Amino acid sequence: MKVIAHPSRSASLATGLAVILGIAASPPLATAQGPAGGLKDAARAFARRQVEASLRAMNRPFPAFRIVGNIYYVGAANTAVYLIATPEGHILINSGFDETVPLIRDSMKKLGFRVEDVKLLLANHAHLDHAGGHAAIQRIAGAKIVMSRADADLLARGGRGDFLPTAEDVVDYPPAQADRIIADGDTVSLGGVVLTAHLTPGHTRGCTTWTMAVEDEQGVRRDVVFYGGTTILVGVSLVDNPKYPAIAEDYERTFAVLENLPCDVFLAPHGTHFDLAAKRRRLEAGERPNPFIDPEGYRAFVKAGREAFCRQLARERGGSGKRADGEPAPATSRAPESKEN
Repeated sequence: MKVIAHPSRSASLATGLAVILGIAASPPLATAQGPAGGLKDAARAFARRQVEASLRAMNRPFPAFRIVGNIYYVGAANTAVYLIATPEGHILINSGFDETVPLIRDSMKKLGFRVEDVKLLLANHAHLDHAGGHAAIQRIAGAKIVMSRADADLLARGGRGDFLPTAEDVVDYPPAQADRIIADGDTVSLGGVVLTAHLTPGHTRGCTTWTMAVEDEQGVRRDVVFYGGTTILVGVSLVDNPKYPAIAEDYERTFAVLENLPCDVFLAPHGTHFDLAAKRRRLEAGERPNPFIDPEGYRAFVKAGREAFCRQLARERGGSGKRADGEPAPATSRAPESKEN
């Protein structure tokens, strides 16, 4: 199934993705002036083509499949959406872009499920590539949206009023109203499934990591972590950030939480964060134990995120190497830095 962005939103999606991937300057839609305007316009046009190609790749169809137990992947190539099936209706974690919703519907149908049977709609965080489809799914299925207070406010504004260093009209999406506000440690239950919310702010003020237990193919209980997100987006400051003064302290607390979560099955908002495509191929080839059982991958990803955070914090503090609480930052080695949202 081919997904085509609505014409009225294609520019917004493209420039919003520029912020996510760090391709374009802020504000991305500024018009060049002066003698060099033609050259600048050409450069922007080239960047726009790169951004649009990245968007198509990120949101292209991906095979729907069962990950483990009653957890299924129904998202796009690099915009993760998770279906948790229960006898009393279903739970979705994330909705992708607004344009991802037809893909979700198609993926669920191929697995024998209906999007109309989704009862609860959660999210890792309220950016356009993870909550952009919430309004549509709420409308189609009548699903109840469950979110943290801070991200519910962002969802209600359609992504506007965030602390991203760009014009608001390039990262907005259809707004929606949350039906239930959750706090740290609250649980969400449906059909015998219990999910626990762990507030892990920093990437957004209300970023949420969800956990649950599931039985694998051998009947062994496994701890599942739906990672909220810890990427520091391009242009976001950790020090003296007037839009989010406590961002560094929030990141410190978030990494402390993530480092102490039990994790067997590591799932995240973007497939590239946990090697989705490669693990699916291994699963389809019959590999056992299930390749999505990856506690080492989880620990390595959390560690790399903290190291990236500490490096940026040290740079912004003039190389002080101090953590947000004033303690010395741990010695770090170079780790890959994601620019995804």
